[in-house]
Amino acid sequence: MSIKIIESIADISEAQWNALAGNNPFLSHAFLRALQESGCTTPHTGWEAQFLTVWQDNLLAGAMPIYRKHHSYGEFVFDWAWAEAYQQHGLNYYPKLLCAIPFTPITGARLLAATSEVRIQLIRSALQMAQESGVSSLHCLFPDENQALEMQQEGMMLRRGVQFHWQNPGYADFDAYLSSLRQDKRKKIKHERRKVKEASIYFKRIRGENISEAQWDFFFQCYTHTHSQYNSPPSLNLNFFKRIGAAMPENILLIIASRSGKQIASALNLFNRDVLYGRSWGTLEYHPGLHFETCYYQAIEFCIEHKIATFEGGAQGEHKLARGFLPITTWSAHWLAHPQFSRAVEDFLKRETGNISQYMNELNDSNPFKC
Repeated sequence: MSIKIIESIADISEAQWNALAGNNPFLSHAFLRALQESGCTTPHTGWEAQFLTVWQDNLLAGAMPIYRKHHSYGEFVFDWAWAEAYQQHGLNYYPKLLCAIPFTPITGARLLAATSEVRIQLIRSALQMAQESGVSSLHCLFPDENQALEMQQEGMMLRRGVQFHWQNPGYADFDAYLSSLRQDKRKKIKHERRKVKEASIYFKRIRGENISEAQWDFFFQCYTHTHSQYNSPPSLNLNFFKRIGAAMPENILLIIASRSGKQIASALNLFNRDVLYGRSWGTLEYHPGLHFETCYYQAIEFCIEHKIATFEGGAQGEHKLARGFLPITTWSAHWLAHPQFSRAVEDFLKRETGNISQYMNELNDSNPFKC
């Protein structure tokens, strides 16, 4: 086997990459290529691609989406305190190496390989790459649990996090889902949906192949408007959204809300046969319950109609618990070159893990479903 660092995913066979990536749309060649070629992940934006690949002759046997990072934006696993501690001691935390899907807190494979032998080779090669390049650290965000444990076995430290996912055991319709909830939760959701209906707001769910240029333009208007309200520059541009719309329409669901014939809000979701992923949303008007209807209830109805088992609503959000989303554990893996900082982070992670366990217990005690 030979190891190669490749800066542009366009230089890797799409068919070979996708054969390893499986059906997760965020790991697809088209998604990662759209990020690069739209200018969202470039050295200029602080995302310098260093795709780690393993080859057997001319066949791609393994890969990791790695970026040389010069900041910690767009990651959803926060290490700002670690960077600040380095700075206080006169040390450089950046650049660092990051294995992740940019701007996307989605759990999935990060070691793209069919065998454990190649996965271990990828981890060891990534650690060697970090050591030889002189970066401060190597981080892998949102790997699945089995791959996180493989990274731990090779000397990386694990960190736990919490997200909220909605599960579909096979509901016949939205009312069947509601009937599974406790009365107070069911009442709350009905009240929120009624408020939206009383405001004469209606919705369209549009599959990728049917999304028009004007609808993409409107979604992007909502997306940038909502970011500006929070003084948060948008990480993704219209070019990126239109690229994935053209390259992977079978994975895209756009929800548009209208009132009195005027479009007022929009939410973008990606999906495959098993999972729907809530990604970005925005609105031009405020209405009570509009966010929950656009981002959650419309997506849940879509999952029920299409027998999709899981809806990942994005990062954070305890408010999701009252709406039928349950807490699940997420993982990240970390290696720091500096021995003293590595020990300090290890101690921190031990304390944090205990707090996360307690937090998960508290959340599970607030289960929104009937016993």
